Amino acid sequence: MFRKLYTWTLKWAASRHAAKALGAVSFVESSVFPIPADVLFIPMVLAKPETAWRLATIASITSVLGGIFGWMIGHFAFDLIAEPLLTFYGKMEAFAALKEATGTGTILLMLVTSGFSHLPPMKVVTILSGLVSFDLTLFILSAIVARGGRFFLLAWLLKSYGKPMAEFVERRFTLIAAGLLVALVAVWAALNLI
Repeated sequence: MFRKLYTWTLKWAASRHAAKALGAVSFVESSVFPIPADVLFIPMVLAKPETAWRLATIASITSVLGGIFGWMIGHFAFDLIAEPLLTFYGKMEAFAALKEATGTGTILLMLVTSGFSHLPPMKVVTILSGLVSFDLTLFILSAIVARGGRFFLLAWLLKSYGKPMAEFVERRFTLIAAGLLVALVAVWAALNLI
């Protein structure tokens, strides 16, 4: 199953509509969608390394715009849009805990960590930032640094070391897929059993 998904993603990433899809996924990932844009970004850069900087620019800009949209959801439409979304994803408790711990420094830290590592999820932080009326200019600047830094760093790594990494993945795909499956089960168990 993972091999088919991997192959499909690599083929799709090389299509002529890939950049538009990357922009769309980057936008919605920052405000409402649970799947990170890396799922498209990484295979797209591996398929066409010469487009790495262009793709990083597209992903960065659309991710920041999606973050602004998430901020607006939190600021103007929390009860109508954000609360049902957070409840649907099972993130309402985590969101409430984050809201209790907010302050300018905490929000900035969460924006940077979520921008680079998706922890906490970017959509949660963008909505929270709007809900607590975090300064929009500071929000945009931190999102540019965090998301731009992430995509441009990934672009550089993939452009520089992508072919050996892709060959490594191809040779050890079954082992890597099994390891990812074990990690996902462990994360699920930790979140649901603790």
